[in-house]
Amino acid sequence: MLSRVAESLYWLSRYLERAEHTARLIDVHLNSMLDQASDENLRWQRLLLSLRTLAPDGEIDAYSVTRLLTFDESNTSSIVSCIAAARENARQVRERISSEMWEQLNRLYLRVQQASMEQIWHAEPHRFLNSVKEGIYLFQGITDATMSHSEGWHFIRVGRFFERATATSTLLDIHVSVFLTGQSAYDNEPLDYLSWVELLRSCSSFEAYCKVYTAAIRPANIADFLLLNSELPRSIRFSCAMMQVALQAISKVTRARSAGRAERLAGRLRATLDYDQIEDILSVNMHDYLENIQRQCALIHNGIYQTYFAYPIEVALTTSGMEQA
Repeated sequence: MLSRVAESLYWLSRYLERAEHTARLIDVHLNSMLDQASDENLRWQRLLLSLRTLAPDGEIDAYSVTRLLTFDESNTSSIVSCIAAARENARQVRERISSEMWEQLNRLYLRVQQASMEQIWHAEPHRFLNSVKEGIYLFQGITDATMSHSEGWHFIRVGRFFERATATSTLLDIHVSVFLTGQSAYDNEPLDYLSWVELLRSCSSFEAYCKVYTAAIRPANIADFLLLNSELPRSIRFSCAMMQVALQAISKVTRARSAGRAERLAGRLRATLDYDQIEDILSVNMHDYLENIQRQCALIHNGIYQTYFAYPIEVALTTSGMEQA
C-alpha cells in the first residue's frame, strides 16, 4: 500500500475518534452542570486540559467552551475541524474506501457544516452532540461491514485505538491530578461522587463499571477499570491491545525489514498493561505512570511514521523487489 494512502486512512480514523471523544465530553459536562456544586470555571478548565486545548479569550463558561470545541474552525481539534479533516483524508483515498463509508462521512460533514452555535444552543446541544456521536459510530460500523479487512482496514483500526488510548490516558491523568493529590489520598480522601461518575460517563463506562463493582464509587476501582480492564472498549489496556493486533496484521502483510518496530513497541506497552497491578501503580505515582504511557504512545506513533509513512526510497525498492521475487 502506498504510504500516502496508509497515512490518510490512519488520520481519517484518528480525526473521527477525536471528534467523537470531544462531543462525548462536552455532552457529559453540559448534562452535569445542574448537579455539580463545584466552581463552573474550574470544571470547564479541566475539560480543556483533558482535550489539550487552550482556553478561549475572555470568560470561561459553558457557552464559550462549547463554541470553541464544537464550531471554532481556528481550533484544529474542534468537532467541525476534525470532521472536515477526516473528510479531506477520505477524499484523497476515495478509491480505497467503500461508497457507503464515503456517503456516511459526507452526511455527517454536511450536518455539522449546516449547524451553528446559536442554533444548537437554543434548541438543545445534547441533540446535536448525540447526532455527531451516532454519526461516527455508524461510520465505524459501516467501515467494519463494507470495507475489506485488509491492510487499509488495519490502518484505520490503528488510528482509532491509538487516539482512544491517548485520549483516555490524558483524561484519567487530568482527573487524578485534580482530585488525588497525595499518595495516601486514594482511599482516604472524601469523594466527590458526581465528579467520579462524570469521569466514567466521559468514557461511556458508568454502566459497565456498575456491573463489575456495583455503584460503589471508589477512585482505585475507577482507575483500575479505565486503565487495566481487558474487556472495556475504552480502557487504555484494551485500546493498546487492539492497536498491537492491527500492527501485527500490517507487519505480516508488508514484510518490510523495519515493519516490526512499531509492533514491538506496541507489544511492550501491552505487556506492561497486562501484568501491572493497580495497587502497585497507586503506591508509586499514578501521574508518572500515565505520562510514561503517553511517551510510549509517542514512540509508537513515530515508529508507524518511520516505517509506513515516511520510509526511505531504498526501503520501498527493497520491499518491492521482495514481493516480485
